[in-house]
Amino acid sequence: MHTLLLGAGYSAWAAGLPVASNLFDFRIRPLGVREEARLCRVTEQWQGWRVGHPDGHPEQFIAEALASDEKVRKDVLWYIVRRLSESFIWTEVHARRPRRHVFMIDENRCPKPGAEFLHSIIGGCSGIITTNYDMLVEYALGTRGFNYGVQGEKLTGRGAYPLAEWRSPIRVTGRLPLAKIHGSVSWDEGAKYTDGRRGLTGNALIVAPTPDKGPPPHLEDTWRLAEGLLAGTERLMVFGFSFHPFDEDVLTLLASGERIRSVLLVDIRPRIERAERVWPDAVILVVAPPPEGLDEIRGWLNAYG
Repeated sequence: MHTLLLGAGYSAWAAGLPVASNLFDFRIRPLGVREEARLCRVTEQWQGWRVGHPDGHPEQFIAEALASDEKVRKDVLWYIVRRLSESFIWTEVHARRPRRHVFMIDENRCPKPGAEFLHSIIGGCSGIITTNYDMLVEYALGTRGFNYGVQGEKLTGRGAYPLAEWRSPIRVTGRLPLAKIHGSVSWDEGAKYTDGRRGLTGNALIVAPTPDKGPPPHLEDTWRLAEGLLAGTERLMVFGFSFHPFDEDVLTLLASGERIRSVLLVDIRPRIERAERVWPDAVILVVAPPPEGLDEIRGWLNAYG
């Protein structure tokens, strides 16, 4: 058995979503004057910050924005989750007014990037850990393919077809645990949803990408789930995680996997030395860049199975 760790590089590879370094590309389509005004405010904040910090990292900008006044904080959080949801927002016209939705987990018309890769490697997988807020794993596996730590957990919201929730409750029944340690565009402090609706409002339960980020109390169960997966694994596949020094809490979490003996890094720019510092006793292997096929990954699965 092996465990899979997905970082932002995975979502960039699978769906073209931005990593932190190019998060502020402002590639969203605002709907209405309120969103246009919000987008303008975030753009001005970012451009002004870049003038004074030409070599600064976007995570530093986010940290300063979150420490600013309430309006700036909410605007930046809205932009982050909205940017990562943009590819999965669709608009319908109802009563002559456009209404937007974010695809639901089991929706047939929803694009499922990365599905072939995930289905090819999860047969011997004990679980998935991810730092990503997006719903690529949920879209790829469907509610029968994963759980958030409790098999059979009921999600809030209707399913992929217009059935009332009380008639057809949606549950995650798959055997594969998914630990989203930085939260999700489909979660808030009160519930987990069948869709990524919080990607529209910005009121999502996420750990914002800042240099001093740490898990909030509402994600304690998710972090315990990740700790349990790491404690029981000897083989770890790491796809698109940069081992950035800013991710101190995540690096500490990963280092708790004391039984890990083989690590496969799948990345455009694999951070071999950083991985060796986390797991000094493990064999570090590399697939770079991420493959169009799966032969090299299957070789690792077979050789270390």
